[in-house]
Amino acid sequence: MTPYLAGALLALRAAAADDWPMFHREPALCGVAAATLPDKLVPRWTFKTGAAVKASAAIVGGTVFVGSTDSNVYALAADTGRLRWKFATSDIIEAAPLVFEGGLFIGSSDGVFYALEAATGRLRWKFKSEDKILGGANVVRLPGTNGVRIVFGSYDYHLYSVDALTGQLAWKFDTSNYINGAPAIADGKIIFGGCDGQLHVLDAVTGAEKASIEAGAYVAGSPALAGGRAYAGNFGNELICVDLAAAKQVWSFPGGGEFYSSPAVTDTRVVLGCRDKRFYCLDRASGKKLWSVLTQGDVDSSPAVAGDKVVVGSSDGRLYLVSLATGQQLWTYEIGRALTASPAIAGGLVVIGGEDGLVYAFGAKK
Repeated sequence: MTPYLAGALLALRAAAADDWPMFHREPALCGVAAATLPDKLVPRWTFKTGAAVKASAAIVGGTVFVGSTDSNVYALAADTGRLRWKFATSDIIEAAPLVFEGGLFIGSSDGVFYALEAATGRLRWKFKSEDKILGGANVVRLPGTNGVRIVFGSYDYHLYSVDALTGQLAWKFDTSNYINGAPAIADGKIIFGGCDGQLHVLDAVTGAEKASIEAGAYVAGSPALAGGRAYAGNFGNELICVDLAAAKQVWSFPGGGEFYSSPAVTDTRVVLGCRDKRFYCLDRASGKKLWSVLTQGDVDSSPAVAGDKVVVGSSDGRLYLVSLATGQQLWTYEIGRALTASPAIAGGLVVIGGEDGLVYAFGAKK
């Protein structure tokens, strides 16, 4: 086994254990952390960037990776928030990073997708799309080979699959509108939504379309996949559940506003933020509402689940920690500026960026 592949396997084991290496943690984008959290958190550190932080962070191997609308990607020590390195792109960054096999993969509004060395920030390669890249990337292992591809969408209407080592294009899939969220991957398939109002189901290796399922309206966020179903919010004020094998909708839930947030999905529940200032918890099988929490601002932040708790930010400037079972508020922290970024949870830390330009880390009281 080559040193590169040995390192890859170690990285995969680390991510499976506790890390949060991508948007919503793992390829199916369910947003469920390996760790649990206490009932109350305390601030651990903050790091000041040069502009609003709207991107979700990744946390891998004791390092926090996050992009900022100041056009930089930052690597910070998870225990202290100290800067380890930063890398400048040519425009704002709203995409979540993917950390995989020692590399950091991230898109920018300059239309370029970057592959960096996660340890140093050194550029490995870059791939030019024709418009901005706002969604996070995902990863595909080619069956029967050592090949790995990185998959991401662009506002140029395309979903791209590129070689992880070289950045060489494997294939691209053309839609008829913007792709804003991250693609989800499970069971050899890529599922993603876009502003064309469809959920596309592609073969993960070839990019061939298996199905196109009507989503009812724009899908600005990312789907989550579990049990052969996809869960996604749309701009028609609905959260939909789709059976992927049958390529048809199973149920829908009406919210009081647009769903920009991406759902977190557990064995029994779906949690999602809405632009009606609420975040909702639904029964996964039926779509029945179990509880909702009213905030004072739109909830574009995508919830994360840690054990029996849910963490989510709101445009009211507060970070919320609530009971997954009941929605009871356990703890809140007022930052004062909107939290549209999504939380990442690993190593006992909750990390989230704010539109005040700060990256915040919270943990248990020492």
